[in-house]
Amino acid sequence: MGKVHATTERTYGADPARVYEALADYTVTRPKLLPAQYSEYEVRAGGTGEGTQVHWKLQATEKRIRDCLFTVTAPSPDTLVETDANSSMVITWTVAANGPSGSKVTVEATWTGATGIGGFFERTFAPKGLNRIHDQVLANLAAELG
Repeated sequence: MGKVHATTERTYGADPARVYEALADYTVTRPKLLPAQYSEYEVRAGGTGEGTQVHWKLQATEKRIRDCLFTVTAPSPDTLVETDANSSMVITWTVAANGPSGSKVTVEATWTGATGIGGFFERTFAPKGLNRIHDQVLANLAAELG
């Protein structure tokens, strides 16, 4: 079983602190960013950054629905790490300065993949699908930031 990685990036003409604040707001802003693949979104503890616990279902494909329960940590002032209690998935959101008043967000998702032929297809296709979903989240963030 190998690690599967999916990484998506987007730049914004907004201050990194403002972008981080929007991403760390799991109560108001995050639900607005989620595309149709997400359902049953619920903040179960906290709501802002470190210590937040949030639940959602993610329909990655027509047949594959993940029931996710993420706990959020903030190992640095520019990083949010979401760790799923129901799987090996970890999603890391990093906000970095990009020019004098811009920022770049990188979303990296990792998980332990299946073995055999199923694992081959997972490593080949799952990152592309998850990148499309995260790209939509980042596009929605751009709209939210104005």
